[in-house]
Amino acid sequence: MTTSARIVVTGKIPEAGLEILRTAGELWAWDSSEPIPLPVRNEQLADAEVAVTLLTDRVDDAFLDAAPRLRLVANVAVGYNNIDVAACDRRGVIVTNTPGVLTDATADLAMALVLMSTRRLGEGERLIRSGTPWQWGMFMMLGVGLQGRQLGIVGMGAIGEALARRARAFGMTVVYNNRRAAAPEIEADLGARLVDLPELLATSDVVSLNCPYSESTHHLIDADALALMKPSAVLVNTARGPIVDEAALVSALRSGQIAGAALDVFEREPEVDPGLVELDNVVLIPHLGSATIETRSAMAALAARNVVEVLAGREPISRVTL
Repeated sequence: MTTSARIVVTGKIPEAGLEILRTAGELWAWDSSEPIPLPVRNEQLADAEVAVTLLTDRVDDAFLDAAPRLRLVANVAVGYNNIDVAACDRRGVIVTNTPGVLTDATADLAMALVLMSTRRLGEGERLIRSGTPWQWGMFMMLGVGLQGRQLGIVGMGAIGEALARRARAFGMTVVYNNRRAAAPEIEADLGARLVDLPELLATSDVVSLNCPYSESTHHLIDADALALMKPSAVLVNTARGPIVDEAALVSALRSGQIAGAALDVFEREPEVDPGLVELDNVVLIPHLGSATIETRSAMAALAARNVVEVLAGREPISRVTL
């Protein structure tokens, strides 16, 4: 192993990752929850062979220009839309991510958002916190049950599969849309059926977005897609914000074209469309999909193990390819 390799961590990560990185080379890590200032980042990258990045880092030509010795970008996230993978590839820079370790945490959160939106739990909590007088009533803040309802999963990867299992436990039926069909044994286990996107949107009571973000999924859920959904349906997004056209979503929610939405991610994150904030039929949370102590530690550790493998001249555990 090349113990002299300089490793730069551009954002604060859990100790589980730092502990591994200290054994891999000469470590410099930004230790604040505040974003690293650009001059500081560039100064540290000048002789770095490895950059450990967060999803808030834009790894583009400007980033790579500041790091002429860079061999590896280890992203502490499963998504890598913050990285220009083609630019890295042109320069011979390996890119890795952290799939798998955040599957259960994100699926748990997606299921929580399904429950919050269909049972109007966010509205109920806001009512209590506002100090508004209330008393139990037979028709107060009625939601809908999940038993017998259809969940439509857009993107049947590991997180989509994990969400399907949770939904089945609540008595939901499952359809999905994906670039390719799931293995027959997985479909049988989940009772899931592959359908095209228009059918999924038109027939599902809850639509959950679990697909990667790319040019092909930018504004996948636009005004036309929302118009296909049931007036009683709910949209859940724990994937990436720009998959949804937020202006179109605000319009659909205001008009009653769909019943509600629950969002963990936003189109111009961390900015949230003011129209969403004004609406009671939307649950809004600040990108908490992988936010458990165990998961974030596992993400940092996987990113660090990728660094160890690359510096040892071996293939990384989770390489991103074009």
